Amino acid sequence: MHAMQYELSLPADYDMGVIRSRVARIGHLLDDWEGLGFKTYLLRERGVNGSPVNQYAPFYLWNTVEGMNTFLWGGAFQGLSNDFGRPSVRQWTGLAYEEGAAAGSPARVAVRRRQSVPDGAELSEVMAGAVGETERLAGEDGAVFAAAAVDTSRWELVHFSLWAHETPKADGDVFEVLHVSAPGRERLPRGRQW
Repeated sequence: MHAMQYELSLPADYDMGVIRSRVARIGHLLDDWEGLGFKTYLLRERGVNGSPVNQYAPFYLWNTVEGMNTFLWGGAFQGLSNDFGRPSVRQWTGLAYEEGAAAGSPARVAVRRRQSVPDGAELSEVMAGAVGETERLAGEDGAVFAAAAVDTSRWELVHFSLWAHETPKADGDVFEVLHVSAPGRERLPRGRQW
């Protein structure tokens, strides 16, 4: 499993209806994308759920590197780059994935929490803790799924969870979910990824 996200931070007075309309128009295009576990089309609005910014920030869980590369290099990503400029694309190696009791339910919000892996930390303990946090989040009421991944170039963990209600039991940046494409959800490996 591979996690990926890019963020388009938009002006404070940007009409976020433009992003909503864009997702309504093209969101379905990845509903059957080969190699994709999940794509969550995410939005943060300045002043809503504590967000300091207007932002479009899709988050992906990939089953295959080939699917991710086809998205990035095969033309689909070029449309976004043409419209908004080419954003930096963050990638993390998967650590854990668990489905929640609300799996299959429509997702209302997503929560993303990034944290540094401290220098000198016992890596096996930190990664085991990330797996445990994934299990805890997935066990909470309203959880659709929870995942954890790590970027070893920055030594950063990311915890990501989807929720069927607007009061998630997770800490981090809260996003509105505009659409979910999940063609390979059933193929995402459950539990610890090593």
